[in-house]
Amino acid sequence: MVRIGLICPYSLTMPGGVQGQVLGLARVMRGLGHEVRVLAPCDGPPPDAWVTPLGVSLPTASNGSIAPLAPDIPAQLRTIRALRDEEFEVLHLHEPFCPGPTQTALLFKTAPIVGTFHAAGQVAYKWFKPLVARVARRIEICCAVSEDARRTAKEGIGGEYLVLFNGVDVDQFAKATPWHTEGPTIFFVGRHEPRKGLDVLLDAMAMLPANTRLWIAGDGPETAALRARTSGDSRIEWLGRITDAEKASRLRGADVFCAPSLSGESFGIVLLEAMAAETPVVASDLHGYSMVSRGGLDALLVPPGDARALADALSRVLEDTELAARLVASGGFRVAEFSMERLADRYLELYAEAISKR
Repeated sequence: MVRIGLICPYSLTMPGGVQGQVLGLARVMRGLGHEVRVLAPCDGPPPDAWVTPLGVSLPTASNGSIAPLAPDIPAQLRTIRALRDEEFEVLHLHEPFCPGPTQTALLFKTAPIVGTFHAAGQVAYKWFKPLVARVARRIEICCAVSEDARRTAKEGIGGEYLVLFNGVDVDQFAKATPWHTEGPTIFFVGRHEPRKGLDVLLDAMAMLPANTRLWIAGDGPETAALRARTSGDSRIEWLGRITDAEKASRLRGADVFCAPSLSGESFGIVLLEAMAAETPVVASDLHGYSMVSRGGLDALLVPPGDARALADALSRVLEDTELAARLVASGGFRVAEFSMERLADRYLELYAEAISKR
């Protein structure tokens, strides 16, 4: 049994891929008998009793998005106190150089560290490369969730990185009760910002039959403008933020899941969630997506920003039941390779290695 501290820089009460990975790993590892605590900001009640809230978040521009970080001094003091009180045997820092708790845990190191880098694309490592590269030596083992994330970290910091893809709780989605639908239904979930391509999906909706429905979950800076633009279209339902349970249920109930992102996707965890829910996927042909969903096998992938191609792919899946069934079957085999249990086992091996190195 190992006493593990998982530290997340993002608020756990806000939806996000990194937050989902941290909580998923903690649940699996606790189920295996390990003493695991998660340290992270929370903007409301913590999601579980084994979460130590470090304070509320501040919306911060990061990698083309707005991240719920906690870089304030009180959050760092709580982090330091928790690290000293808990006496962890190993620390697992997600995005080690994000301003806030993970960066503080790196600077005030109290145990061997495994660091996981999630971001791909333009990250501000280059502005502080000499300092960051020096501090990075405090990390015993560096991991990245994709080749893109590895490349970004390596170019910005240097060093060697083990690529460990994100994991998904397959049962959570496979066993969810399908949400009731009224006609062919497309589901989108994500932050409403330019890089997510929601405006492209809305353009595609204008080319689809009148009986097609669209569920849109999430919110963001573009929400008001996009809702105003589609105010006369009764086929579109704006859901706002939804719980993880509702997301799983709507994924199970939808006829197709659509991820029309334009850029900035290091790993397609939401595509894996859709495949676990046995729902066919239509997505942009981005490297972060094609790594997990093989075009023509597990999903239909289309050029980013091409509304016509997106509408054609959605129509094919909605109208061709044999195609949809083939995508679902292939996706089921594919998602098994990314189970959270397999990922947790691999990280536990790395924790033991990091402890032995120290």
